[in-house]
Amino acid sequence: MTELTSTRRSVPTRGGRRKREWLVPAGLIALSAVPVVAGATRLSQLTGGGPVTANSARYFATPFPVVAHIVAVTLFSLLGALQFAPALRRRAPRWHRISGRVLVPAGLVTALSGLWMTLFYPHLPDDSALLVGVRLVVGGGMIVSIVLGFAAIRRRDVARHRAWMARGYALGMGAGTQVLTIMPWVVLTGGQPGPLPRALLMALAWVINLAVTEWAVRPRPGARKPGARRPAPVSP
Repeated sequence: MTELTSTRRSVPTRGGRRKREWLVPAGLIALSAVPVVAGATRLSQLTGGGPVTANSARYFATPFPVVAHIVAVTLFSLLGALQFAPALRRRAPRWHRISGRVLVPAGLVTALSGLWMTLFYPHLPDDSALLVGVRLVVGGGMIVSIVLGFAAIRRRDVARHRAWMARGYALGMGAGTQVLTIMPWVVLTGGQPGPLPRALLMALAWVINLAVTEWAVRPRPGARKPGARRPAPVSP
């Protein structure tokens, strides 16, 4: 009787499996909370007329790029997190497709507005040439990933579509991970990092995101390769 009870407990229940499927989307939403809140605060400052500081004056001078960036990245981060919920894809495939049609332009606007701000907004004192270069590479990589992901789904190549869109999402979520990479420096030193440490810590966040993504999308042993046909059933 005891053995039977322990066996039953070891079998995962459907409710437990569903809860585990929502862990990744919930974690991604939590990761995007800081940049989303910061963006909402910036929007309220722009619409409310201030306060204007040395760091924010460039946004008040040319507000459209930063407003487009905030709106697009908010849609991209929150809707994108829900794409990682297998249960939602199974139960609402139409919602998955419709939200995907929003995510692609939102991701492109996020990357293009980020590139524009990097190139044309006046740089802050802590914005080193290394950080500018990293941002340009990340923005370009995000555009390429989203375009390749869109092209893959047009070919009905679901595996490559998911992999490339996951890479684009990882690059777009750099701001959330940067809070985790910069915060230890602030706690240990009591101040913000200088230009070079800031660039390295921000670049580290993008590297972490991509490393986790590549681990998640790598083919598993025994998994069927994209495009491979299932073996025909053998008649008895």
